[in-house]
Amino acid sequence: MRGLVVLERECEATLIPSGERVKVPEGTDLRVVQTLGGNVTVQSISDGQLLRIDAKDAALLGEEFAAKPEAPPQAGEEATGEGPFDEARVWEQLRTVYDPEIPVNIVELGLVYQCQAAPLPAGGQRVDIQMTVTAPGCGMGPVLQEDVRRKVLSVPGVKEANVDLVFEPPWDQSRMSEVARLELGWM
Repeated sequence: MRGLVVLERECEATLIPSGERVKVPEGTDLRVVQTLGGNVTVQSISDGQLLRIDAKDAALLGEEFAAKPEAPPQAGEEATGEGPFDEARVWEQLRTVYDPEIPVNIVELGLVYQCQAAPLPAGGQRVDIQMTVTAPGCGMGPVLQEDVRRKVLSVPGVKEANVDLVFEPPWDQSRMSEVARLELGWM
């Protein structure tokens, strides 16, 4: 799905790596860099800037980029999944979150430091996650944080998700899994 595309109508995007929200005009020529986790990373042909197009707007790049029907709940929405809570499903969802500049999920990159679930008094589970980013000044941290929160809330039985960005200990390449190193050609 890589190649040149023309944006079908204006949409919001996230500027990489600043995390700033920007409007991309209709008719903008873009090069698709990666399509992972439902979002699409593109590069503007005119100025070379990297942008992340959210899954909800991906169809504006062409039908082949349209979001899958089972999207996780948006901010403030409750999960609709049925069935008992299973922490393995939380980890499955974490593996669907990608750094927009690196084609490896955040679990294999070693960005998830801690994931704990605890029962809530009224039923359901609260999931607390500590995660980091590859560089402390990365503006994409809050974007990834919200991606994680939304996807964890889509897991059956999860009623609350708290995602904290932490910077101690600092991330380095030694935290990457062997799978990530192989994927990136670092082995």
